[in-house]
Amino acid sequence: MQEKINKYINDINKLSIKNKEEYTHFKNTFLSKNGILNNLFNQFKSLPNEEKKITGKLLNQLKQLVINKANTLSSNEERITKKENLDLTMPAIYSGIGAEHPLSKVQNRIIEIFNKVGFVISDGPEIEDDWHNFSALNMPEHHPARDMQDTFFITLNPDTLLRTHTSSVQIRYMENNPPPIRIISPGRVYRKEDISARAHCIFHQIEGLYIDSDVNFSDLKKMIMYFVHNLFGKDVKIRFRPSFFPFTEPSAEVDIYWGLNSEADYRITKGTGWLEIMGCGMVDPNVLENVNIDATKFSGFAFGLGIERITMLLHQVDDLRLFYENDIRFLKQFNQIH
Repeated sequence: MQEKINKYINDINKLSIKNKEEYTHFKNTFLSKNGILNNLFNQFKSLPNEEKKITGKLLNQLKQLVINKANTLSSNEERITKKENLDLTMPAIYSGIGAEHPLSKVQNRIIEIFNKVGFVISDGPEIEDDWHNFSALNMPEHHPARDMQDTFFITLNPDTLLRTHTSSVQIRYMENNPPPIRIISPGRVYRKEDISARAHCIFHQIEGLYIDSDVNFSDLKKMIMYFVHNLFGKDVKIRFRPSFFPFTEPSAEVDIYWGLNSEADYRITKGTGWLEIMGCGMVDPNVLENVNIDATKFSGFAFGLGIERITMLLHQVDDLRLFYENDIRFLKQFNQIH
């Protein structure tokens, strides 16, 4: 009997099963009710006691080998079956693809508009120092204009803060590049504001700067009109209102006529039909002197707008918080918008 068991062990070790039929035959041969293993265990009962120790050890070795072989073949068979059943001509499962965030779409559109007239992108750090964020922009310490921007300061260093506008990028660029300068600075900015449908502590801006000789307010107006007509359409009405910004003089806010065609229009425009979209002005000579640009030879204009405000207008979104919640039901609406 020991010789027979050893032969089975050797045969199984050499056995190569290639298909499902051979696997089924192997399993029936060794593991069925009338299979080899059951027959051997029945014969084992009638062996003399002096043979049972060695034979029993061999028999258990054979049993374990058969079980391991069957389990291995079962796993392989499952894998082979799946492979055989795979139809490579079937279309892939479509689970949907991602798309640009609506804020990114609008930002890229604005960048494209200004790129066409020679503006290049300039980037800078989001963690800034007081000089680049305030002082160089004609807002020295204790200047009341600082109260217009509630700021996140880094407590370990009171001179370090999260930038409140991307004007800091313009200062850094002017420090290292002589005129002529024609840049736009898109990016995130931070202000300590209560989060609501109309405000957030994190938002996005694009600010523009043009410095050259003999730049005047007429150049600024033409640039703003070019931008607004390309973004909102050539029929939109535009108006400039006098305003105040410490880094520009004179300064203005730009409104477009949104209309009063619906209840939402009344709410958005506060019943006037007009809606502010950006601020602008001629760069204050003090700002130019702070970055070592001769204000007697050069002049320029600057402008800035919020991406969220523009996106809300273009897509009729009435709650700014939706842009930051990553709700797929909201974001998927923009997949087909170009």
